[in-house]
Amino acid sequence: MNALIKAEFRRLAATRLPLWALLAAVALGGGMVGVMTLVGPENFDPPAPGLNTEEGVRSVLGMLSFTVFLPAALGTLAMTGEYRHRTATYTFLHAPRRRQVLTAKLVAYGVAGLVYGLVLTGTAGAAFFGGAAARGVIPGMTTGEVVALLLGPALAMAVYTLLGVAAGALIRHQVAALAVVVGYLYAGEYLLMMIPGVRLLYPVLPGGATASLTGFSYVADTMAAEPATGPVPLLSPVGGGLLLAGYALAAAFVAVLVPMRRDVH
Repeated sequence: MNALIKAEFRRLAATRLPLWALLAAVALGGGMVGVMTLVGPENFDPPAPGLNTEEGVRSVLGMLSFTVFLPAALGTLAMTGEYRHRTATYTFLHAPRRRQVLTAKLVAYGVAGLVYGLVLTGTAGAAFFGGAAARGVIPGMTTGEVVALLLGPALAMAVYTLLGVAAGALIRHQVAALAVVVGYLYAGEYLLMMIPGVRLLYPVLPGGATASLTGFSYVADTMAAEPATGPVPLLSPVGGGLLLAGYALAAAFVAVLVPMRRDVH
């Protein structure tokens, strides 16, 4: 296992993927949050509370939740790349046990996802405080509270990387796997919310668990504003994080059980 994990880290370091991922983290974290901070949530359409309120701070930093597609795609590429570039033959001949290969990828890319999340939230925090200072606004949350709030998205990025690895193990075609992962994150769950009865399940879906972990409850608040739906209570941050981790482990477990007949041609 140690050799496989080291091999995965070496494989990852030998590509340009980590560099592009970190550049994207800086652009999405520092760039997106910096612009929104300078513009001010009170100037959004529709307007949101200002940065001098807790709700305003959460509305700006909570937008990081919409960037989970990138670590999920990173994890998906980790597994599907084996089949696209035809390296799966050598990988599984060297380590015939699928469980060991998948575990090594989960460890390596879980660490990579956490690093991505820390860079994303670190640059977002710096841009937020810098933008607030430039505008002469005192944030509605203390520095410690903002740091604690940013820990949620950082952990969510790591978990979504694991979900991507598991999805790539289940759907070996790279384009199809990326379409399923990104499509669900940006369309699938929202389409499910159009079904009245399914809306009550939102807290236990990946999106609801992410909202619980990150504290960004835009979708839940939107549903609560509809008389036919009413409030949809989210899980606690710990509960949301554990549920997300459970999704990743369940997907990985199913992926391990998939027959290996076509793994080596």
